[in-house]
Amino acid sequence: MRKNILAAGAVLVVAGLAFTGCSADTGGGDTGTKVLTVGMPNGPQQENQNPLATGSASLSLGYAFAVYESLMQVNEIDPTEAPTPWLAESVEWNADSTQAVITAREGVKWSDGEDFTADDIAFSIQLRKDNPELNIDFPDQYGDITVDGNQVTVNFTTGQYVNQVKLYKLLIVPEHIWADEDAVTFANTEMIGTGPFTLKTFTPQAVTLEPNEDYWGEEPKVAELRYDAFNDNAGLTTALTSGEAQWGWTFIPDYEQTFIAQDPEHYAQVAGGGFGVDVLYLNNETKPFDNVAFRQALNMVVDRGDISQTAGYGVWPEITSVTGLPQPSGDAFISEAYQGEELSVDVDGAKQVLADAGYTYDGDKLIDPDGEPVTFTLTNPSGWTDYLDALGIIAEGAASLGAEATVEPIVQDTWFNDTIPFGNFQASLHWTDGGSTPWNMYSNIMDGASYVPLGETANWNFGRYRNDEVTQALATYKAAASDEERQAALDVVQERFVEDVPGIVIWSRPAVAQYSTANYTGFPTAEDPYANPQPTGPQAALILSKLTPTE
Repeated sequence: MRKNILAAGAVLVVAGLAFTGCSADTGGGDTGTKVLTVGMPNGPQQENQNPLATGSASLSLGYAFAVYESLMQVNEIDPTEAPTPWLAESVEWNADSTQAVITAREGVKWSDGEDFTADDIAFSIQLRKDNPELNIDFPDQYGDITVDGNQVTVNFTTGQYVNQVKLYKLLIVPEHIWADEDAVTFANTEMIGTGPFTLKTFTPQAVTLEPNEDYWGEEPKVAELRYDAFNDNAGLTTALTSGEAQWGWTFIPDYEQTFIAQDPEHYAQVAGGGFGVDVLYLNNETKPFDNVAFRQALNMVVDRGDISQTAGYGVWPEITSVTGLPQPSGDAFISEAYQGEELSVDVDGAKQVLADAGYTYDGDKLIDPDGEPVTFTLTNPSGWTDYLDALGIIAEGAASLGAEATVEPIVQDTWFNDTIPFGNFQASLHWTDGGSTPWNMYSNIMDGASYVPLGETANWNFGRYRNDEVTQALATYKAAASDEERQAALDVVQERFVEDVPGIVIWSRPAVAQYSTANYTGFPTAEDPYANPQPTGPQAALILSKLTPTE
């Protein structure tokens, strides 16, 4: 049974919850004098500060999240943790999660001096409803949106239990600025927000922000924020290791030697939990993965510990539960039938599964029930070294069964636009969404609602797994009004995941960030994982509220 979750039925995020983001651990110290530089490897930017449009400079570099704020703060490191009120003092859901009543925080002003109101919340959500280009979270799912005093009622056409956090994380923009603009194309060069910082300067290579003197929370203690655009991961890695940038996120192979060892006193890399994973999608409709016995056997010989340590340098934690769920985030969701059931390499057991299914051997070569040698190709973009190294270890596991697996790096654009969506692969690594429950992970891998035939564009379920019982269970989970109903549905999904092996989860994909405490302290740590540590999300406003100058 899921524990520590929002109560079933009418869910009230209590207005009286302490405003922990701005009241805790700041200590009342003086404002610093040094710049905090955030680095992102996304190259020079065009002057587009639109916080709603994917690809804008403000979202790409992340400074949108220091100027604009969300309704609630969600700790993605612990998705079961209750959200913290932010621009909303509370959000109350009805029993089937088709309606949310949002109470706007009072005493908040926009950075131009205008009052923030419930109308701004309703307007910002209506913008998403009216502009599909901006509505990636609830496509065609918004109903009526109304305002009564300081409360906004948002209706949905379907139950949104699994998507509640998406509502909490919406950035809110001022109606008095945006009402006469095209929200899709608006460049928003002035950036009037409620957040702790305001825009100071913009160039394609760097953006600077200064503290918002009229901020409704505690005065920020970071003297100035600077967002630098680096051309690639290597450039950002150099900036982080030299101290030129003090906060960012990039995959650094052997990060302990490459990064931490350069200044062990101040440099840190932290990784949080969540439900995101990387999964080896298996083409369930073509050989050799159209035979469940071979899927089961391969799953039994994949050395996930080696993959985590060798291919992921220990950054991506090993998956041990047979349910594929990352832990500890998934602990409360594991079915009773699979409590304590862990994955392990078992070559002899895998060969027995194959023998029972009619597989034979010609010398060392595995022969399928049709009399054909078992071969397959593992495909991912060239340059994705962690993925390709992981594929190499999976190929070694296949070889232990007598199957011939070949790792084939391909062009990235081909993989994105042809290989994955059309199912033109036998096996390929891909990620899943996170979310506040395991629903996204399982739905992304095995939801029949996302099934399309090979050759047609798939948005998820790239392996084309089909099981009507699973599809119904996932739909039930999404719309259920009680924890008991949800767990019963999840039991069905997990049983089929374990028995059918529609895909092979290799490691969890937590949020990771690097930072330096040379100038400012208060970032999330392994001991105090109060937020996703990355600077590019609504949690940036929370993290910035906790930073204090280093003494």
